[in-house]
Amino acid sequence: MIIDCHGHYTTAPPALEAWRNQQIASLDDPSLAPLRADLRISDDELRATIEANQLRLMDERGIDVTVFSPRASFMAHHVGDFKTSAEWAAICNELCFRISQLYPERFVPAAMLPQSPGVDPATCLPELTRCVQEYGAVALNLNPDPSGGHWTSPPLTDRHWYPVYEKMVEYDVPAMIHVSTSVNPAFHTTGAHYLNADTTAFMQLVQGDLFRDFPTLRFVIPHGGGAVPYHWGRFRGLAMALGKPPLEEHVLGNVFFDTCVYHQPGIDLLFDVVPTRNILFASEMIGAVRDIDPCTGHHFDDTRRYTEAAKLPAEDLVAVQEGNARAVYPRLDALLKRQGR
Repeated sequence: MIIDCHGHYTTAPPALEAWRNQQIASLDDPSLAPLRADLRISDDELRATIEANQLRLMDERGIDVTVFSPRASFMAHHVGDFKTSAEWAAICNELCFRISQLYPERFVPAAMLPQSPGVDPATCLPELTRCVQEYGAVALNLNPDPSGGHWTSPPLTDRHWYPVYEKMVEYDVPAMIHVSTSVNPAFHTTGAHYLNADTTAFMQLVQGDLFRDFPTLRFVIPHGGGAVPYHWGRFRGLAMALGKPPLEEHVLGNVFFDTCVYHQPGIDLLFDVVPTRNILFASEMIGAVRDIDPCTGHHFDDTRRYTEAAKLPAEDLVAVQEGNARAVYPRLDALLKRQGR
């Protein structure tokens, strides 16, 4: 079985974006505020978007299951206030849940949180609870920078975030650390802000001692960890300078990386540097990079090709493509076992 731990609903029907645009317009004119009931998307519309896009590519590439969350760039936590984000998160999470019900053996939901800059993360707990208990979410996406590229929140090791961590430990769900749209013109959203956030999050975890307080907390850092594998020696040296244990002891019991790296040398480097047990297969397909690589003739985000060309031992490849995800996402593992897989 091949489990893709990083999928987003990037192909939602146009009605979703239209509803969001009306919600944003209502920030200046409350009379325009849409109701949730105003958004009408049928099951047939959901099937049409999924079968022509994500599901088609999963079938073509031999991917069995995708952990599916709302579109990351659409989270846009910087827009409006907490009420704005709460309404938007609820709608987006419900759509992913509906898809998981339409295709129960192919898609499993992960929760978007209704974060808002300067707002206590504890306000996210009702939505998180609903997604886990009612929707069967196996993970959540945690945005370390709800400001959209201005980094106004405390580091991930700060007690500011502890209410979310406590709930994650209670439910035994991991978080993928994933920012959203950048409104800072210095940082392109997918080419800079995403990768900056991956690298920044890892360094914050190196600097702190978060896992002393939460020894079972688990984070997935996407996009291959940003700059982390390429600068592994730097991070090892900085950990030493900070008086921290070796990275293997300090963070690698709790921090994992995905394979959303879109060229062979990058995947090879990831496998050379990071222990195999810390790497989970993922593609984020139909995401930031959608074109065909003229050097290979295949889509940049067809990451299965890279992982299988990396010449891993057979048992390591199985771990990357399935076993590690089952270990990091125990609720996913339990669901698959209930399905007889």
